[in-house]
Amino acid sequence: MGKWKSWSLGGSGRSRAAAVAVGLLMTVGGTLVSMPAEAQITNTKHNLGTTPGGTGVNKFSGTAEICVFCHTPHGADTSAAVPLWNRTLPAPASFTTYDSLGTSTLDGKVAPVGSVSIACLSCHDGVTSMSAVINAPGSGTTGDAAWQAGTWTGANQVAGKIAPGLITNIGTDLKNDHPIGIQYGGGGLKVSAPSGATTDPDFKSATSQVIGSNRVWWVDTEAAPNGTRQKTDMVLYTRAAGAGSGYTGQTEAEPFVECASCHDPHTANATFLRISNAGSAVCLACHVK
Repeated sequence: MGKWKSWSLGGSGRSRAAAVAVGLLMTVGGTLVSMPAEAQITNTKHNLGTTPGGTGVNKFSGTAEICVFCHTPHGADTSAAVPLWNRTLPAPASFTTYDSLGTSTLDGKVAPVGSVSIACLSCHDGVTSMSAVINAPGSGTTGDAAWQAGTWTGANQVAGKIAPGLITNIGTDLKNDHPIGIQYGGGGLKVSAPSGATTDPDFKSATSQVIGSNRVWWVDTEAAPNGTRQKTDMVLYTRAAGAGSGYTGQTEAEPFVECASCHDPHTANATFLRISNAGSAVCLACHVK
């Protein structure tokens, strides 16, 4: 696992390539874990700058940095449930969620779009340019001359926004996407204590553990689970009960399904899935079918 490394304070004092890309602290289920981010995303579509290796067609000429499009060492949006977030979050009320379909099999409660999902949607809603960051590289939040003069190229974007019609442009209507911000049916749902007991036989039981002062949840994907959470497990994200949670009737913090339950933005796996979906392994990690 990578660790924070010191960075130069010369010039602008804000070189996030060393501070963020080399050793990003990533929040998973409310707990910080250290991970070497740059090595894993350089050769993926999330490499949006001029650094060679990115497999996506969308490129911004204004920087060779990689992590700046999502993270910053200073001036981050502290309302985000992800560390050092460098983008302004969209309003939760701007999204229409899956539960509005009235699906009869949906037995989990749904909270407003939030947690790590709303961070993903700050790009993938297709509303805001991928280079619209809070704290750009260089001197001052607007960035240096190279950033300010930067331009977007690539067939999958329009003025830096993910192009309409692409599956990666999820939009603000989430009715046709897997539910997010929904209680996981295989543990925590309507349970008086966070025991991990299955309450819906169509879902596998979730595993939970207290790490630090937080209870975290996940669904094991290993053939022989070892009782510890791995990046390749389906991660569930804890939402507190009570005021401000967006749902009522629960007395315990609950495990919720979010975008990053199935997707890891720092992996080189196809479509950023936590594990290969061969044989529908991602689906069957949680669903009993």
